[in-house]
Amino acid sequence: MGNDNMSLKEKSIVFIGFMGVGKTTIGSLVAKKLYRDFIDIDQEIEKEYGMPATEIFKTFGEKVFREKEKNIIDFYSKQKLKIISVGGGAFLQEEIQKICLSNCIVFFLDLSWESWKERINLIIDSRPVLQGKSLDEIKELFYTRQQYYTNHHSKVETDNLDIESVANNIVDALKTAWELYD
Repeated sequence: MGNDNMSLKEKSIVFIGFMGVGKTTIGSLVAKKLYRDFIDIDQEIEKEYGMPATEIFKTFGEKVFREKEKNIIDFYSKQKLKIISVGGGAFLQEEIQKICLSNCIVFFLDLSWESWKERINLIIDSRPVLQGKSLDEIKELFYTRQQYYTNHHSKVETDNLDIESVANNIVDALKTAWELYD
């Protein structure tokens, strides 16, 4: 298993982290800077079903969503030169962790609870797992999920950094790694 025959420079890059940390925004900017295709897994699922993730959860259930998510991640992770943003809950599946870690370079975008909390009003309506939860329940979910994000190749602290700075730091780190290890 894994893309061992693929050079480090060719491997796709996966962004993981809690919902709303900026995986899609930062991922799409990194993709532009590296001239790669950007794939947002949640958007791919929504396109396939023709409805937002919240509706997919309501209509078909989380299990169906997670299975589709795993299949799409498996497909894209084996391709070259992609930048992939996975949903905040994707890494809860051990199989998805293994797929991503063996086929891609995985970046964990880390944001503190205090900084994340400032974004809640921007994202709450579009996140099915936040629906109907109190702030305390969301905080518990935030900290519970942090353990799943410990499996990665590189951790990027994003507190107090603008999107451009985070993307530039990631691109610089990748170019250094490519020079050292390829």
